[in-house]
Amino acid sequence: MLKKINELTDKAGCVKYFSHLVNSQNKWMARIVQDGKAREMSWWDPVYPFEKLEERWNESLQIWINYLLSKTDGEIFEEAEFTGYDGGDGSARLIDIALQLNYHSIHHRAQIQMLIRQQGIEPDFIDYIGTKYRKDEPRFVGFVGFLGNMEAK
Repeated sequence: MLKKINELTDKAGCVKYFSHLVNSQNKWMARIVQDGKAREMSWWDPVYPFEKLEERWNESLQIWINYLLSKTDGEIFEEAEFTGYDGGDGSARLIDIALQLNYHSIHHRAQIQMLIRQQGIEPDFIDYIGTKYRKDEPRFVGFVGFLGNMEAK
């Protein structure tokens, strides 16, 4: 996706959304580890220079990967306490916070894809299944084989 963003004449909107995804990961982590700076952290700022997005994304993602790997299966389903957007206390299971970040990124990646398309560039295929499926050989025996099976019955 970053390669496509780099092709754009106007990167601002895409950079803003991508920065927001990094900031969201960072702020949620700060919230669940009870970092005193979490309240002051913005969901939208800073907006990183395009040249720093990949580095910032990888850093924020690695922090989450390391954090989740440090937890047992049971701990991932435990609640984490945090200060909510309204200043009140809140809690949610770690698994649900991680899922929120994932679903939230899907939403904004779709917006980024739309901005890329609006500038006349075909966005990359980024559906999850596209990274996981395997293509099977066709199983259809053809019309002649089908007719032969029909006659045998």
